[in-house]
Amino acid sequence: MREDELGCEVQEDQELEEISRRLIVQEELLFSHNSSSEDEDQMLREFEALKLKIWMAIHNTFPSSSSSGQLDVLRSAVASIQQQEAQDQRWTCRPHDRLPVWRPLNCVRTHNTLLQNMVASRLRQAAEDESSGTHSLSSPMKRQVCRLGKRVKDDLLTVARTVKGCYPPHMDILNIYAGFYHQSFSARLTELAASALGPEDVSYLLLWVNDCYPQTVLKHEDLDGKIKTACLGSLLRSEHLELLEDQYLNHREDQVKLWLRTALKIEEDSWWRGDTPELIDTYYYSPLAADVIQVISSSVTELHHVIRDQSRIQRISAHLESFLHSYETSMKEFVRRNQGNVESVVKAHLVCEQQFRKYITDPTGSLTAQQQRHCLDTLSALRDCGYRYFTCPIHILLKVCYSHLWTSVWLDGELPVVDSLLSSLSRQLMSLTDLNATCRESLLTVVHQEVVLQYMKRMMKTKMKKREHQVGGAQRMKDDAQKINDFFRDGGCSAPPWLGDVLCRVAEVLRLQEPGDVQLELLSLARTFPDLSDAHVSALLSLKTGLSAADVRSIRRNLEENRLLDVSTSHSPPFFSKVKVKWISNKISQIRL
Repeated sequence: MREDELGCEVQEDQELEEISRRLIVQEELLFSHNSSSEDEDQMLREFEALKLKIWMAIHNTFPSSSSSGQLDVLRSAVASIQQQEAQDQRWTCRPHDRLPVWRPLNCVRTHNTLLQNMVASRLRQAAEDESSGTHSLSSPMKRQVCRLGKRVKDDLLTVARTVKGCYPPHMDILNIYAGFYHQSFSARLTELAASALGPEDVSYLLLWVNDCYPQTVLKHEDLDGKIKTACLGSLLRSEHLELLEDQYLNHREDQVKLWLRTALKIEEDSWWRGDTPELIDTYYYSPLAADVIQVISSSVTELHHVIRDQSRIQRISAHLESFLHSYETSMKEFVRRNQGNVESVVKAHLVCEQQFRKYITDPTGSLTAQQQRHCLDTLSALRDCGYRYFTCPIHILLKVCYSHLWTSVWLDGELPVVDSLLSSLSRQLMSLTDLNATCRESLLTVVHQEVVLQYMKRMMKTKMKKREHQVGGAQRMKDDAQKINDFFRDGGCSAPPWLGDVLCRVAEVLRLQEPGDVQLELLSLARTFPDLSDAHVSALLSLKTGLSAADVRSIRRNLEENRLLDVSTSHSPPFFSKVKVKWISNKISQIRL
């Protein structure tokens, strides 16, 4: 077609609205008096020609969307449709025997049918178009779904950005198009879902149905809030979706279980072969936690996009709980066998424990509160297993050194018990230089607490017959406490304040001699450490040889009445509950309140 002919056709099409208006006027004149059949036949041909031009303009909606001239043609065609629809309404109020054979034209209904067919045709073309840049996807089904989804998105955006302006608001053309595209897209996906799909194809299909279409397409910034999504519903029927989701979730569970078993098996094999974990940044490291977390996290992330009911994703995170139980069991057995590489393996897996704990306590994680609690309990047992490997030799050292506490040579300062202990402890802790810094600090805190705890246990078992032993011993306790605190602080341990204070607080109870002063100090101690039981109080009071039975009764009564006041301000974890003093409790219980 020559350029001048094209220009004439466009000009003619742009006058559709005027042609429609002229034909309505001629129709009114023709039927206002007796008309010949020839005149009516001529007018019928002219209306048929008008409709053809209108439908051609509608049919060219998308190919011409970038042309302002073609948009004017579309706008004129839509105006003609409205004129003819109004004329149909006017004829409904007139005698039927004078009704033109072409009335009603039903232009709106024909327009909608044409749009529905256009949409189906465009999606059919998209499904068959192999040149649309989807070659990176791994299967024909994925490529087809992607092409369909892209066509739906692009066409709806075209309607929202340009085509919508050619229609009056009351026609709500965007939602008409959205309904037809939804219907046709749904039919295509339903047909695909009925075929034999592999797990990866099922996943991709669910991704489009449950995420890409409702979240990326319909909630695009140019569409969000303008399309009545509640009226559209899901692309697949609920029963079809449930079957597909179950199929893929079962497949993913099987994969996760296999991956976790394999990861642990590879790690166990390296232990029993005697392999030493690799050194990264000067500390021992195992990739086990990172690998497992990646498996769980990637699976949960994927399922978040393909499964409607998010609570069902907990079926994946539940396998982390089972894995950690197996991991703990294997590690305990390995430590029990005490192979040559056990120290380096334990150091590497204390880092793993820390990584797992960080993942599990992440507030944005997928674990339920119960799953989180069970996993943390297992991790605590795993961590304690590793700690015990390093603290067992220290327990022996503490037992030997602390046996000299409260002896005369210790009281006189002739035997530096704590100095000797810390010197030996320093040599033992030198082996922790290749332990991750955060893990090392955590382990040192445990050792610090154990050093203080065993010191307290030894003190509770002693017998002081003289007042000067109480005063002198109290000062020695304070000196020892300071040395212990300095040692661990210099070693990089950030102990909680209460751990550094507890020995000094108890030493102050021993130093004080006035019953009223002892009472106030014990009350303060009980409020700081709520687990300071009556048995502990009795044990401490039994060391105070200068107190009468009446003094003891008064102190215990006052403590019982007032210890719970303001106890909520305490932030100290359990400490005294780890100090067993039953024999002292039985002895002092003879003094009744």
